[in-house]
Amino acid sequence: MSKNAKATIHKGKIVSFIPTGEYYFKKGIKAYHRRDFLNAKKYLERALQLEPGEPMIACQLAIVSTELGEFEHSNRLLHLILEDLDHEMVECHYFLANNYAHLGFFKDAYHHAMLYLQADPDGDFSEDAEELLELLSFEAGELEDEFYQQDDLIVKQEQARDLLESGYLPKAIEILKEVIEEYPEYWSAYNNLALAYFYLGKPEKAEAILNEVLERNPGNLHALCNKMIFAHYQGRFKYVEQCMASLKKIQPLLSEHQFKLGTSFALVGEYELAYVWLKKLYKTGYDGDGPFYYWLSYSAFHTGHETFAKAIWNKLLELNPEKEGSEPWNDNQDQISGLENMSGSIFQKMESDYVEERLFALFLTTVSNKKEEIITSKKLFQNHKFTALEKEYISWIRSGKPSRTADAQEIAELFYENYQPIGTIEAGLYLMWFSVFAEASKAGVRLKNKRAWAGAVEYTWHKLRSEKVSQQEMAKRYDISTATIGKYVKLVQEFLR
Repeated sequence: MSKNAKATIHKGKIVSFIPTGEYYFKKGIKAYHRRDFLNAKKYLERALQLEPGEPMIACQLAIVSTELGEFEHSNRLLHLILEDLDHEMVECHYFLANNYAHLGFFKDAYHHAMLYLQADPDGDFSEDAEELLELLSFEAGELEDEFYQQDDLIVKQEQARDLLESGYLPKAIEILKEVIEEYPEYWSAYNNLALAYFYLGKPEKAEAILNEVLERNPGNLHALCNKMIFAHYQGRFKYVEQCMASLKKIQPLLSEHQFKLGTSFALVGEYELAYVWLKKLYKTGYDGDGPFYYWLSYSAFHTGHETFAKAIWNKLLELNPEKEGSEPWNDNQDQISGLENMSGSIFQKMESDYVEERLFALFLTTVSNKKEEIITSKKLFQNHKFTALEKEYISWIRSGKPSRTADAQEIAELFYENYQPIGTIEAGLYLMWFSVFAEASKAGVRLKNKRAWAGAVEYTWHKLRSEKVSQQEMAKRYDISTATIGKYVKLVQEFLR
């Protein structure tokens, strides 16, 4: 840090006092020793802004963040120091061990405590690290059963997120419910559960979950963003504007929150705001995943930064090669970017525990540009989840022989005329239909009036999403009478119970 933080007087002239990083660092240290952690954080953040590459400032800010209970923020700073600023500041491993222990991630705590002792066995925190290891190792049997089981939270959350992004909704809901039952204040799981229900066509349930989060954890940014996104998809644009007015005022410090804000603005088409936050993250060296680069490229392209957008898209393709063809500047992207052309997602759905997911996967196969690859794959022959109904569907796909699954296919194709490419929201319509079809097959019901079934299912889907639609509109779309659609709506509702 520089040493010229003091004002000086020379030959009768006043030299301007320009505070430096060291000046704010010292003020932060004084506040820390007074246990005035809020002011300590404020001064240290200012110091780090002035000298972003100074590991001592970052480390002290991490310590203060720990005192404030902001363990995740502290961990980000400590990892930044070890990975980018000064890998020889091994005491950061001890601080990480403490933070992970507080968060309940005991494997990570044990790992970093060991790293610290290996690097500096006689260091200032060696005794504390040994005590922590002793605590973590107390009754090793219980450690595995009680302490380490909490690490499953990360695994389950990541698994649920992957399922959610690939449209594998019922299984995602099942896992998220398990997480919430075990960790009733893990708000991220609630927010993802709300997304899953919304995509499945149950907006009222999704909204209720978000309202619960905001009641129990006021100001939760993810819940606020999700409310805006839901309103956007439902066409409640006045409410979207209200949400946006509030979200524009938020200046989050955590990269996770900046990412959520940026992607949420992008999802509702506010690319200028999205670009501000996502580009800011990019400049700080944010190690993003596929969605980060996807939305950064989109927001860059739609704000006139085409060269940058293309460079970022190349980074995305390194992570997700299947995105090739869905570039924001590609006029044909809508024909490429649906679930029907993601073979990995289709195979994943075929392994579902839910028959409607497996049937949906087989329909996706029929409209996929990778159909031949899928129907000739060993994965299809080796799938032990398929019941007689799915096997019958596969036989029809290959041979075209008459089958009840051919009727289900024809009804799904009626949806496909209006709902393609199939995204996570549209997937809800198809999942609803195949759920109805599975129950109708069990009951031995024939699917004679295909347009009536299609109209009734679509009407029910819109209603569950709280969208304005009348039976007369659906009757007109499918060229049937209003009385007929009313009759079939009752049948659909019976099969969905």
